[in-house]
Amino acid sequence: MKLILFDIDGTLLISRGIGREAKRRAMLECFGEVGDLDNHVFGGKTDWQILADLLRPYGKTSADIGREMARYERVIARHMREIKGSYRADALPHAMELVKNLRDRADAIVGLVSGNTSMTADIKLEMAGFKRDWFAVGAFGNEAAERDKLTRLALERAENNTGSSFDGDDVIVIGDTVADIDAARAIEAVAVAVCTGYTAREQLRAGQPDFLLDDLSSFFASVMV
Repeated sequence: MKLILFDIDGTLLISRGIGREAKRRAMLECFGEVGDLDNHVFGGKTDWQILADLLRPYGKTSADIGREMARYERVIARHMREIKGSYRADALPHAMELVKNLRDRADAIVGLVSGNTSMTADIKLEMAGFKRDWFAVGAFGNEAAERDKLTRLALERAENNTGSSFDGDDVIVIGDTVADIDAARAIEAVAVAVCTGYTAREQLRAGQPDFLLDDLSSFFASVMV
């Protein structure tokens, strides 16, 4: 049995600005500040980490952010739902086909490891045409600041749900940033980097993934043969 854990943004879909605008509105409502939001690079980071980075100049610690995450998650989801009619989220090439094919296999469990909060992850997936129940397990950016903690949490949930243990080679983490590669390494999983996000190919290559794919069309031929 294989556990396949997908990142969302840049791996399954492109959401074209809705996340940044929803963050702006939610940060103003919850914290009264947005910091250097317009220039901040989100790739590979959890929402918890993004907030900690942006609000550090205003005296907020990561622990402070953690205490506010439950409220922030509700607020950002509300704002995202309010504005989603003005934005697009599109499935990336071959992502929909791959997820559907994996779901039909008896030897695969499909899950998510995303820096998005759980509620905003659901909204983006729906906008791009994915069904949330296609993914049996997940770990999200409201649950930890560090991405490697999310891969550990998703693995733990999969083992609890199935009653089975997954060895490192049985877990495949797919993402579009070096942080995704590092998070795979944290649980000794197979690291698959895909060049469909905003990270340059050479930067991904330098992260030494087990597989480096142009897009998800070659996943079965290259990774899960």
